[in-house]
Amino acid sequence: MSFFEELFSKKKEDPRGKIPVEKDYEKNLESIKEILKGTDDVVYREFKVGQQQKMSFATIFVDGLADKDLLNENVLKSLMLLARMADLDLHNLRQKIYEVIKDGTISVSDLREVEDINEAVDNILSGETVLILDKWEKIVIIATKKWPSRSVSEPSTETVIRGAREGFTETMRMNTALVRRRIRDPKFSIKQMQIGRRSKTDIAVMYIEGIVNKPVLKMVKERLDLIDIDTIMESGYIEQLIEDEWRSPFPQLQHTQRPDVVAAALYEGRVAILIDNTPFALVAPATITTLLQSPEDYYERFFIASAVRGLRYLSILIALILPALYIAVTSYHPGMLPTALALYVAGSRNNVPFPAFLEAFLMEGALELLREAGIRLPAPIGATIGIVGGLVLGQAAVEAGVVSPLMVIVVALTAMAAYASPSYSFAIAFRLLRFILMASAAVFGLYGVILSLLMVITHLCNLKSFGVPYMSPYTASSTTFNDFKDAFIRVHLRFMKKRPQYLHQEDNIRMKTPKNDIKKEDDV
Repeated sequence: MSFFEELFSKKKEDPRGKIPVEKDYEKNLESIKEILKGTDDVVYREFKVGQQQKMSFATIFVDGLADKDLLNENVLKSLMLLARMADLDLHNLRQKIYEVIKDGTISVSDLREVEDINEAVDNILSGETVLILDKWEKIVIIATKKWPSRSVSEPSTETVIRGAREGFTETMRMNTALVRRRIRDPKFSIKQMQIGRRSKTDIAVMYIEGIVNKPVLKMVKERLDLIDIDTIMESGYIEQLIEDEWRSPFPQLQHTQRPDVVAAALYEGRVAILIDNTPFALVAPATITTLLQSPEDYYERFFIASAVRGLRYLSILIALILPALYIAVTSYHPGMLPTALALYVAGSRNNVPFPAFLEAFLMEGALELLREAGIRLPAPIGATIGIVGGLVLGQAAVEAGVVSPLMVIVVALTAMAAYASPSYSFAIAFRLLRFILMASAAVFGLYGVILSLLMVITHLCNLKSFGVPYMSPYTASSTTFNDFKDAFIRVHLRFMKKRPQYLHQEDNIRMKTPKNDIKKEDDV
């Protein structure tokens, strides 16, 4: 047994215990009805088969989760009509009935047996159909899942100019197919499990054997096994329960709606987690470089991607410290400004009745309020409220003398810089820390800003995501020069021949040197 098979071979024990399937058809049926009592959407269809009509069968499924057309045409019709002509009797039923059903009666691609009533009930609630046979100590599970689902569309939270327009949906099996389409490697593995005592939410752990970081994969599996909760409603539940440091404001797993981002992460040796009922996938480990990268960084030419990526790093710094710098300079260090600018700032604040900190806090708070209101309102109204509210509020505040014109410019630049981050969760962390830096600047001036920045940087350097330093490759001990080719800048693809080595993959060769490099030929 390989490392990966051994890792996922152990299953959690069902806390409800095991209820064995009995030979008595009526007892099995009553046991399932007792467990599912009060659920009116469960359909019980009892009938008899065989030439003498002496064999009792029953199918059980949930209306709305099972494919009725498939069930009627390929299961019930076959059993009730075709099986009547089969020469079966109670004497050879035990030995022959399942073989007849599997090989010559039910034309369904996936059939299997279970010996536990609770397991059969879980399959019913997952959209499968169970078939109970008289005098048979097993229950047949027929694959009939089919429920309402949203079609594949472009993800709204990760738009790109150039790249695929496919995004994950709320159906996990459709999401695994979108990733499988991009990774046609037989070593690409999808290991499925269920988490949630009551919800029984399907979870898929994806990795590429031979590339994946083994310690990270083992850590992911162990942390998922430790989760004991009644329900998993969204990927955020899993993210909060398996992250390294829950007290940190920074996300330690990357979440994405794009299958191409997940596929690229798997090719780097990382691990992806898909959760049913949510279009967001989780990728571990996450580092500051992966959270600031966009898919189209690799679809555009390298110098364009490098310039845009550098702009993102600058925008994060602006979103974090610009309001704090305004407070520190205007309140404690006006001498740092050129004379003309210092006089203009002092003149613009001449009629403002509030100190710089309160002025900045009010404007930043109003901006966050507008941002939240714009998200919660319907899309057409939300965009209008954001634009009109920002313009009207800013103009009115300046004319009323509540804030200075320069403060409005600082808040607008800060808002634009915060939106430049590809990761929403990563940008939110800096938005929260911005208020802490503003308070430090109000008390200690520029020294408070520098002290707060040092604390943030220290925290980021100590933070880890599944054992991988969060600031990789900048602080990882195993970092090589090759890792910096796809960090602050991105070099040409022909020079990115190795995968990031701080992830410790088994196979870190991404591309081999071509024997005949492409050369420019003279025009004829």
